[in-house]
Amino acid sequence: MKPTALLQNGMKKIIKNKKLLILLSCIVILLIAYIFCLPRKLFDVEYATVVNDRNEDLLGARIASDQQWRFPPADSVPDKYKQCLLAFEDHYFYWHWGVNPVAMGRALFQNIKNHKIVSGGSTITMQVIRLSRNKNRNIAEKIWESILATRLEFRYSKEKILILYASHAPFGGNIVGIEAASWRFFGHAAHQLSWSEASVLAILPNAPALLHLSKNRQALLEKRDRLLKKLKDNNTIDQITYELAIVEPLPSEPQPLPQNAPHLVNYFFKNKPGNQIHSTINKELQSEIEALLQRRNSELLLMDIRNMAAIVIDIQTNEIIAYCGNVNFNQQASGNQVDIITSERSTGSILKPFLFYLALQEGTLLPNTLIPDIPLNINGFMPKNFNLQYDGAVPASKAVARSLNVPMVWLLKQYSVPKFYDFLKNNGIMSLKQSPSHYGLSLILGGAEATLGEITNGYANMGRSLLGIENRHFMMEKGEKTKVMKTPFESAAVWQVFEAIKEVNRPEEIDWRNIPSMQSIAWKTGTSYGYRDAWAVGVNSKYAVGVWVGNASGEGKPELLGAKTAGPIMFDIFEHLPSAKWFPEPTSKLTPVEVCHQSGHLKGRFCEEIDTVKICARGTNTTPCPYHISVTLSLDEKYRVYENCIADNQTTTKTFFVLPPSWAWYYKQNHPNYKSLPPFLKGCGGDDEKSMQFVYPLNNSRIKIAKQMDGSKGKITFEVAHTRSNATLFWHINNQYTTSTTDFHTISINLSAGKHHISVTDDEGNTTGIAIEVWE
Repeated sequence: MKPTALLQNGMKKIIKNKKLLILLSCIVILLIAYIFCLPRKLFDVEYATVVNDRNEDLLGARIASDQQWRFPPADSVPDKYKQCLLAFEDHYFYWHWGVNPVAMGRALFQNIKNHKIVSGGSTITMQVIRLSRNKNRNIAEKIWESILATRLEFRYSKEKILILYASHAPFGGNIVGIEAASWRFFGHAAHQLSWSEASVLAILPNAPALLHLSKNRQALLEKRDRLLKKLKDNNTIDQITYELAIVEPLPSEPQPLPQNAPHLVNYFFKNKPGNQIHSTINKELQSEIEALLQRRNSELLLMDIRNMAAIVIDIQTNEIIAYCGNVNFNQQASGNQVDIITSERSTGSILKPFLFYLALQEGTLLPNTLIPDIPLNINGFMPKNFNLQYDGAVPASKAVARSLNVPMVWLLKQYSVPKFYDFLKNNGIMSLKQSPSHYGLSLILGGAEATLGEITNGYANMGRSLLGIENRHFMMEKGEKTKVMKTPFESAAVWQVFEAIKEVNRPEEIDWRNIPSMQSIAWKTGTSYGYRDAWAVGVNSKYAVGVWVGNASGEGKPELLGAKTAGPIMFDIFEHLPSAKWFPEPTSKLTPVEVCHQSGHLKGRFCEEIDTVKICARGTNTTPCPYHISVTLSLDEKYRVYENCIADNQTTTKTFFVLPPSWAWYYKQNHPNYKSLPPFLKGCGGDDEKSMQFVYPLNNSRIKIAKQMDGSKGKITFEVAHTRSNATLFWHINNQYTTSTTDFHTISINLSAGKHHISVTDDEGNTTGIAIEVWE
């Protein structure tokens, strides 16, 4: 063959191969285009925030940002709705690949025959594409939808395509998706649809003229009945089901969605918008407690107390099972929209059991150790008890149970404000945003803020420690991973705290022991300064209940006492909960010891009445009883003497319970059996005896002078306690004699701003004194 011919043949092959290459390239390009023609995110839309209870029953929802009631896609399509939808829309859904040529041809024939569009021929897959694109419909768009529909079939399973359709189909107005439609039209979840209801919802998206249920009701009824007959004819439903279905009435206007736990729904709307939330709430209990709060609110409104909140935590599962952030959510007035459970409020006395726990756990004292209840002035801070009285000395457990302010301030001073502050922070009281010095000793009396959720969770963690359960922050959402507390509670000290507050009986409170149905509950109430916040928190071995009552505006009311308002509500809530046994005693963590019955200290050498109790291990290092002493007396027991002062055969010894003079001054007013020490026999002792003590103010106090109603400068009152009731005291101010007192040693005087020294001498020459600083 000639070279020219070879060249020509070669060129022909190259040209032929080039055409093939171009063809293959075009096919590859088209294939790649087909693969990537479908957007990665098919529906770029906003969803409503939907909150369900623990059993997947709807609590409430908040509309999507585009003002559509479009619930997030579910995991499946209800079977009844699926059967109705396939029978009405797409018989061959499980057989075609996104496009049904037979249906397309039939639709084309019908449209030409009727000279108008009477049938679309679109499959459910094609409708999913149409809903996702939301474009004007024409022939080109229809062809493109068909291509995308086949691609969608490669990406998703048939069930997923059904879910996409059911979740995004329009049902009239701003209702989108089967779940939203089911709730708005029928008032229940989609999986509870009857055959009649499912038929209506299968028809609506493809019948635009019927979307307004108040119109065209006869046409909608006929369509529904035809679909139901079709289901009967293909044996999807039986004759009885069909007859029952066709007599069901059609829905009228859309119904409002449920409004359970509205403040919790708002919480999730703010923090997890557009999600389906599976909460831990028990809807039945939630409804009961909401109704209970509503009844109580009606009563308290008569006293102009407008708001209240309650929370219930299952301490064994760590889940919130009831969340009532406030009452009357739909009323715009009176602060009802405020979620009190997450709002910072003054704590009142509600933190006192935590301080008592720490003192026990660290061995600062024993449960019934006497602590002072006398007037205090600590750098101008002068706490007072609710009843404005003083006991002189009170067992620590009673100080907590009776919510006495002065002894708890003294205990916090001994324990340390920074240590107490750190413990609260480590146990979830995150509302403490200032430094410990900012709060000072007022931290124990409501000088700081906390939320109802934080406080109740703290009490719940105490209960969890007795059950051997890890201390965590509570759960509001099923499967939620919550924070572990940095400083968990120890069971032994918690047991002693709970035993102390299991029976609380303050004189100004109702005696709850008279309630026959009351369970064993460790509980505490609190009232903030100015009667602005009333608290009550209770715990048993199953539940922790927290209640707040007050005005969200912060307005105080004289009747706003924790024991009179929040306390009864808390007990009402416990009556709605299953009863529970008391906590098991942590026997292995407790140490049996002998303690003085009268002082609560470890048994001392001269203690006469002894109790055997169980205490925390560190409590064994506390001081033995310092108040029982052996005293040498004259034979007639009228005088004290030194042992070597007179002959042994003229003396006797006796044990006395002796408190410091300032304690004894108030203690004996409430304990008439308290016996003061006899005086010393003249010339036979007493030189270094401390016979008197300032009750108020204490040494180195800073005192602010208050103005009287008429604007004049107020006086400062000084009080001294003496061991002898008939003693005469001589008062000196800045080394200048001022006055004398007998029997009752109290004076009130005017002092200028600055430092002053006050001294007192009794008629036997004993002297005591204090230094104070006065400021205006």
